[in-house]
Formats: sequence, C-alpha cells, structure tokens
Amino acid sequence: MFEYSARPDLLKDRVILVTGAGRGIGAAAARSYAAHGATVLLLGKSEENLNETYDLIEAAGHPQPVVIPFNLETALPHQFDELAATVESEFGRLDGLLHNASILGPRSPIEQISGENFMRVMQVNVNAMFMLTHAMLPLLKLSDDASVIFTSSSVGRKGRAYWGAYAVSKFATEGLMQVMADECDGTHPIRANSVNPGATRTSMRAMAYPGENPANNPTPEEIMPVYLYLMGPDSQGVNGQAFDAQG
Repeated sequence: MFEYSARPDLLKDRVILVTGAGRGIGAAAARSYAAHGATVLLLGKSEENLNETYDLIEAAGHPQPVVIPFNLETALPHQFDELAATVESEFGRLDGLLHNASILGPRSPIEQISGENFMRVMQVNVNAMFMLTHAMLPLLKLSDDASVIFTSSSVGRKGRAYWGAYAVSKFATEGLMQVMADECDGTHPIRANSVNPGATRTSMRAMAYPGENPANNPTPEEIMPVYLYLMGPDSQGVNGQAFDAQG
C-alpha cells in the first residue's frame, strides 16, 4: 500500500472536483478530501448516489459540498463549458480535479466488441475526460497549486486479452496525463499524474471478476493515501508520474 500520512488540514480552503463521486473510489475520495478541509464538487450521473455522499460529508461536519448531476456519456461540449462557467462564478478557481468516473464495457475478444460498445466506453472514459479537462484548465490556472489526478489501470499500462475498449481507454488516459503534464511543466502551477487503484472492493471490480471474493481486496477508503498525497501540497513538483495506490 502507498504509505502517506496526511495532516488534518492538508486541503483546507481548496476547491476540488471529483467525477463519479456517488459511489466507490470517487465517493471515498470526496469524503476524504472533505475530511481534510476541501470544498468538494460532487459530479456524477446519479443524483441519489451523490446525495448520499453529500449527506455523509455534511453529517461529519466537513465543508459543505456541492452536488452536480452530470451525465458524462451524453453531455455535449457546450455543457462542459457551461459547467466551468458555473464553477468560476461560484468559486473563482479550481484547485483540484480527480478524474475517477469510468465504465467497464464488455470484457470480450476484440472481434466480439461492437462498435457501439467501443464508442460508449471511449465516450465516457476518454472523450468526456478530455472535454472536462479542457473546460476546467482555465480555472486550474487560477489556482496557486493545482493538481489533476487521472484514474488509470494496470491494463492501461500493459494490455491484456479480453480487456478491449477499457484497456484502450486507459492507455489514452495515460497519454492525456503525460501530454498535459509536459505542457504544464514549468509554465503553470498545475501538476498531472495518474493512479492505478489496483484490485479494490468496488462494484466495477465485482463486474470484472464475478467469481472473486471481494473481502480479499482493500476498501476504497484503504487506498486513499495516494489520492491525498497527489491532491495536496506535499506533491508539489511531482508531475507526469504513474502511481499505484497499492504499491
């Protein structure tokens, strides 16, 4: 496991946007960021799930989060720009962005993946991620210390059979991270890095490995150290790196 101990006020007064914040790793990250002082913008397609995360954060007495129902699969480019305009008018800047939302898609041989399924995975995991990054970049540049975390996968670093569209989307994720990191290096106080969560007790993992005992995997809460490290000031100067949450 990645070893890091975050001080309680690590993210005090920071504004952080988390995608897929309604459940799993995204919800855990949102709660963790809020617990360390951040105002968290909870983005996801299920308002019900987002409200659950909101309630947990508010009940704990952390800074009041914001619920942003937003469907990455169907959103058009102008809607990303409108979202950025709303964030700017409410907060004036963005200090952090965690790209967590992804879909698995069918796990099957390439010849059995339909074009429709492939494009759906790429729309959520790549196209929407790019458009959100593009829309939020001007706001990230207004921060004194901004961090963007891209969620990768082991199959986005070395391809494996039957991972098809998902693996391709995660290779693209690594590529976008590297390009952004290189462009920001020495020009803006923005750093971009990727995290491979590894086998974690989530619904996506259960879909990918239905025969696996989920109790053998750590919970999302247990892999939070790397997410805190990369989002906080202790990782200043760390840019363009690929991290593993479980070491």
